[in-house]
Amino acid sequence: MRNDQRVVVISGGSRGLGQALVQERLDAGDIVATFSRSRNEFIDRLRGADPDGVRFHWEAIEGTDLEGVRTFGMNVLRRYKRIDALINNAGVGVEGLLTMTSERDIHLALTLNLESVIVLTRTCLKGMLAARHGSIINISSVNALRGHKGLAVYSATKAALLGFTRSLASEVGPQGITVNAIAPGFFESEMVGHLTEAQRARIIRRTPMRAMCTTQDIVDSARFLLSTRAITGQTLAVDGGFSC
Repeated sequence: MRNDQRVVVISGGSRGLGQALVQERLDAGDIVATFSRSRNEFIDRLRGADPDGVRFHWEAIEGTDLEGVRTFGMNVLRRYKRIDALINNAGVGVEGLLTMTSERDIHLALTLNLESVIVLTRTCLKGMLAARHGSIINISSVNALRGHKGLAVYSATKAALLGFTRSLASEVGPQGITVNAIAPGFFESEMVGHLTEAQRARIIRRTPMRAMCTTQDIVDSARFLLSTRAITGQTLAVDGGFSC
């Protein structure tokens, strides 16, 4: 392990934004550890190129399995002896009027979008506190900043991440650890694949930049937050001005 290599943990790194974050960190020369519910072609390719797990480590974990998430973090610490950065990316979208949302979906959103973030962060902090440096990024949502019909449960979990970000930043800042959040707006991904052309057009009309953001815009924002020691406890909205 080179001195300039960071060990970066990214939850939910098999597809979508998580996949892009994993690839960008590997391209930057970092060591990356991630988990997801199951393997796919992307994970198999990375594992095939690094069968000994020198620079890439993956485990099959259901994000709602809190003990599994904790064990994953400890496994990364044992394998690489440190964790320098954490990106809490894994999450689930829950849509529907509150009165029509099932208890099962409410529990799923709270567990995956909030509890698992807290558990993984708590575990990864053990290595960061020992080294007295580290960076944590929580992927929230523009829905934590603006209210939208049918997203009360989802918005509640993502807004909770912002409070978690601010308070933890105050708590661990003296130990040299930054904690920030990114609040993506609607961006080109599988999560907006179900939108009709009329819905997409309406979102774009309400966005000052008159376009949806891209996955790369969010990846670039994460790279920036990982590179600075002067910004902590902040939420960076990457939404083309949608939340203005």
